[in-house]
Amino acid sequence: MSGGIYKFLKRVMSTASSNSNLVENLSSVKDRVASSAAKRTSKDNLTLLPRLVCVGKTKPASDIQLVYNAGQRHFGENYVNEIVEKSHDLQETCPDIKWHFIGRLQSNKVGKLLGCPNLSLIETIDSEKLADRVDKLWVSSERYSGTPLDVMVQINTSNEEQKSGVSTEKALDLVEHVMVKCENLHFTGVMTIGSFSHDYSTGPNPDFLTLLQCKEKVMEKFSLSSDDVEVSMGMSNDFEHAIELGSTNVRVGSTIFGAREYASKPS
Repeated sequence: MSGGIYKFLKRVMSTASSNSNLVENLSSVKDRVASSAAKRTSKDNLTLLPRLVCVGKTKPASDIQLVYNAGQRHFGENYVNEIVEKSHDLQETCPDIKWHFIGRLQSNKVGKLLGCPNLSLIETIDSEKLADRVDKLWVSSERYSGTPLDVMVQINTSNEEQKSGVSTEKALDLVEHVMVKCENLHFTGVMTIGSFSHDYSTGPNPDFLTLLQCKEKVMEKFSLSSDDVEVSMGMSNDFEHAIELGSTNVRVGSTIFGAREYASKPS
C-alpha cells in the first residue's frame, strides 16, 4: 500500500471515529442531564426539563451538523463572527436549529449578530445600554417578524472583574428596564458563569446559589412564576451540580465536542 493511500485511509477512519464519538458524547450528556434532573430537591423548576445547549466554540460547522442530525437542536456560540458564519452555513441543512449567543456582546456587533438565521436567544444582556441597542436594532432587522427577541440578563455572581455581567445589586433594575423599556425584547431568565475554582467537596457553588436568589427576587418583584424565569448556569465541568440546584439551561461544549483548538483569537 502506498504512503498516500495509507494516509488517506487513516484520515477517513479517524473522521469516522470522531463522528461516532460526537454522537456517543451527546447521548451520554443527555443521560447525565436527565439523571441530574431526577435528583433535584427543590420544588421549583420541576416542570421544566433542563435544556441542553451544545457549545461548538472553535469547532467546524460539520461537527454541529452531526450533532444536529443526532437530534440536538439548541446550540450556543461565544463569538459573533463564529455564530454568524455557522448560522449561515447551516441554515439549509439545519432548518430548525436554535442558536444561543452566550458570549460578551459589544454594541458595535449587535447588528451583525441579529442577522443570524434562527437566532433564538441572547443570554448575555448585561447593561441598559446593550439592551437598548438590541431592542432598537432587532425591530429593524431583516430577521424581525413582529415577535420580541428572547433575552436573558447576565449576572456577575462571582464579582470577578474579568467576567461580564451586571452586579447582583443592579440586576433587578436591569430586568425591569428590559421588561418595561424594551418592547421588542422578551425577558426569559437570568444567566451566570460563576467561579471556575469552586471546590464542590465544600458544598454548593455560592455563585449558583446567588443566581437562584436573584431569580427569587425577580419572581417576587414582578409577580412571575418559577417557569417564567429560567436559570442558565452550568457548563461542562459543573452542569450536573447546576441542574440539581435548579438550572433550566446548561451550556456544554468540550464534553461533547472535545477540547477546543485556537488557531487565532476569534471575535
